[in-house]
Amino acid sequence: MTTLSVVQSADFTSLQRITGLSADNLSNHLAKLEEGKLVQVAKGYLNKRPNTTITITQSGKQAIEVHWRQLKELHEDSQNWNEGGVPA
Repeated sequence: MTTLSVVQSADFTSLQRITGLSADNLSNHLAKLEEGKLVQVAKGYLNKRPNTTITITQSGKQAIEVHWRQLKELHEDSQNWNEGGVPA
């Protein structure tokens, strides 16, 4: 999702290289993201070879923005925690 939020779309092989996931694992992740309408998966051909292109949806863009905002807030909040993990 992070990669797609920057490039808008990428082919399966590029995502596999970037993430380091196996083809099966990436396929499973993408199926779940597609089911959640966070990405669109388009299968076709490029130079007579099978090609799968993944595009982030508007819902996906919004979801990743919320995710990063929540992580930032968590990070900022954690700066005020004491050693027991309790807000000071």
